[in-house]
Amino acid sequence: MISAAIGHLADQLNEFLKQTYALTEDIVLMSSLVDAQGQALPTTNNKLVVFLTRLEKDTVPYRQQAPGQAGAPYQVTSSAPVYLNLYVMVAANFSGGNYPEALKLISGAIAFFQRHPVFDHQAAPGLDARIEKLVLDIENLDIQGLSNMWSLLGSHYMPSVLYKVRMVAFDTEDVIARLPNVRSTATAASH
Repeated sequence: MISAAIGHLADQLNEFLKQTYALTEDIVLMSSLVDAQGQALPTTNNKLVVFLTRLEKDTVPYRQQAPGQAGAPYQVTSSAPVYLNLYVMVAANFSGGNYPEALKLISGAIAFFQRHPVFDHQAAPGLDARIEKLVLDIENLDIQGLSNMWSLLGSHYMPSVLYKVRMVAFDTEDVIARLPNVRSTATAASH
């Protein structure tokens, strides 16, 4: 599901930038910047690269569990969904004389996500059915945090923007138990 969420964002951004700048080729790629040995991936040259930098569990409850239906013989208990925050980087991997293009495309990405900070099934019908909603916020990093981030990524700094993407629900819908609904004796006697 993480891949579906990031892939959806990358695809939507790609379509927007292709239309905005009349591009004939894809310009956005979901990929890491380097391989396992720390070598730059040539497929990311002259592309906006969208990738996951970090995951965290979101502890804010967004949705209450649905109560059992009145009169139903059983109450179904299922595992609670897990909400994650995905930290997603959009980096412009352009070098040399293409640097102005990098700045133009990062600006375009920021404009797109500013206009579309929420992706749900109404606004984005192609969103994976397992995902309830994606909400994007720009995440600010100070110089030290930015330096640490790029060091951890194993790459040199590129024009980029970091987004915190909220509300990716891992709802397995696994049934843990089916418990009989118990009515009080006073209620049962009146029927």
